[in-house]
Amino acid sequence: MTNRTISETPSQAADPSWWGALLLGVVFIFAGFVVLGDVVASTVISAFLIGILMLVAGISEVFQAFSAQHWRGFMLRLLVGIMYAVCGVILITDPARGSVALTFVFALALIASGIVRIAQSFQYWRWFGGLLLFSGIVGVFAGLVILAKWPVSGLWVLGAVVGVDLVLHGIWWLSLVGRLRRERQVVPA
Repeated sequence: MTNRTISETPSQAADPSWWGALLLGVVFIFAGFVVLGDVVASTVISAFLIGILMLVAGISEVFQAFSAQHWRGFMLRLLVGIMYAVCGVILITDPARGSVALTFVFALALIASGIVRIAQSFQYWRWFGGLLLFSGIVGVFAGLVILAKWPVSGLWVLGAVVGVDLVLHGIWWLSLVGRLRRERQVVPA
């Protein structure tokens, strides 16, 4: 991978790499604020879309199980495919209730991930272990807060997480714009 430096004669306005990053950053931030504007609707829509993806994945898994029966694990692949498809149908038919269940699983995952990061922080203390410890504590705390407000939190958590993620990703793109303009380089090829 090499970086190409733009010659000094063209103006920065002619450099498409920073304009594209600027546009993408603005779009991400705008989308994030739209999502944060109605986190309940965003959560329900997210659950519905996850349901569609799970249904497609489940059907694909069942199809694969039958099309390659000579492979090991036919029954396991068939069962996994059916479970994915059933969960997808549940999320599609009742995304509000499905989002409550997804939020419960998400909270448990945050707690488990936080505990693992806390344990690893002491093992990797020399390599910013304090930051890993802090990250683990925040993860456990966030999971516990979500569980404490559950099942009501199931109606807003997924939308809030998606909205914040979009805004933060947009900010990253805008930060990249500043660096691209200062260094007058295109994105690495």
